[in-house]
Amino acid sequence: MMAFAGITYVSATILCDCYRYPDPEVGPRRFRSFLDAVHHYLGTLAAINYMINYCVMDGWMEYRAIRESNCYHKEGHQAPCNSYGDGYNMLAFGVVQVVMSQIPDFHNMEWLSILAAIMSFAYAVIGFGLGFAKVIENGEIKGSMTGVPAANTADKIWLAFQAIGDIAFAYPYSLILLEIQSPPAENKTMKKASVTAIFITTFFYLACGCFGYAAFGVATPGNLLSGFGFYEPYWLIDFANACVLLHLVGAYQMYAQPVFAYAEAWFTTNFPDSKLVNKHYNLSLPSSKHVITVTALRLCFRTAYVAVSTAIAMSFPYFNQILGVLGGLNFWPLSIYFPVEMYLVQRRIGAWTKEWVLLRAFSLGCLIVSILALMGSIQGLFSAKFG
Repeated sequence: MMAFAGITYVSATILCDCYRYPDPEVGPRRFRSFLDAVHHYLGTLAAINYMINYCVMDGWMEYRAIRESNCYHKEGHQAPCNSYGDGYNMLAFGVVQVVMSQIPDFHNMEWLSILAAIMSFAYAVIGFGLGFAKVIENGEIKGSMTGVPAANTADKIWLAFQAIGDIAFAYPYSLILLEIQSPPAENKTMKKASVTAIFITTFFYLACGCFGYAAFGVATPGNLLSGFGFYEPYWLIDFANACVLLHLVGAYQMYAQPVFAYAEAWFTTNFPDSKLVNKHYNLSLPSSKHVITVTALRLCFRTAYVAVSTAIAMSFPYFNQILGVLGGLNFWPLSIYFPVEMYLVQRRIGAWTKEWVLLRAFSLGCLIVSILALMGSIQGLFSAKFG
């Protein structure tokens, strides 16, 4: 985890220098999104489909967890409270995202990002506190240095690779870093902000992970709050899961909006005379003076995007394995390859110079880690799906 924190810092640092062009501090050209920067520096945009079904899947898990928590509190810890329909919960979360996806763009979502940040901090503190309290209650530290036991060495290695994928998913935020640049000099300001953000997230990752494992040992659920390692106080568990749910409503949009923006810009550029793409309609909200401006393209494309991600999540509702797959798929291209390649162009670093070799070695090493994580997570996904 510390290694990934360091890798994320390096990635964020070089990406901050790519915000302006040609000079990282005073260059007149500024890139408002990660996709715009990639397109400019590298000449073409590789096919990037940032799979965000994690947010759909985890969202229904938190909603289900709230209902199950109340059931366990009323009926007892052995009651059959895990029979709620997962498909309906996923669909409910997907419907919410269809509505939220009609927010015009990333810069109209300040309130949502603030809410998501507050919710994230709240449930992280609760998870840390519950784990710490459980360790005190147990009077011992459960688990071992070798981790969860496995039937054989091969299974142990697969689990280790899957864990790497989970961590890889948790750290990078390169896709939205250029969207949230602070006032000049942006690269210096955001480098300082990145250090603070990475330090705080690493602290909570370690605190929740270590104390959760110390509290439950090999019985630690993949999702500490919704996996029911904790049952009481049920109202606090409900509140924490509600915080996670609200956070994920915002998190889904944080990662989906750049994709929406790029796709809609492409359609607008290539079909400038199409009414389907460019004609705007004003919709008045019931019992409100607010008006929402939409286009047929926005309504259809964004709804289809949410529907596809929801369908994928319903097909593979396996929390840890899906996170590992997403981490393995996204970590290297989005967080390492594109930032490194853009930095090489920005700084005009010649081939086979010392800095060039170090950056290439850094990228290659992360590629190998991503491949191993992807392999382990796919193996775990198929094992969970087909037994």
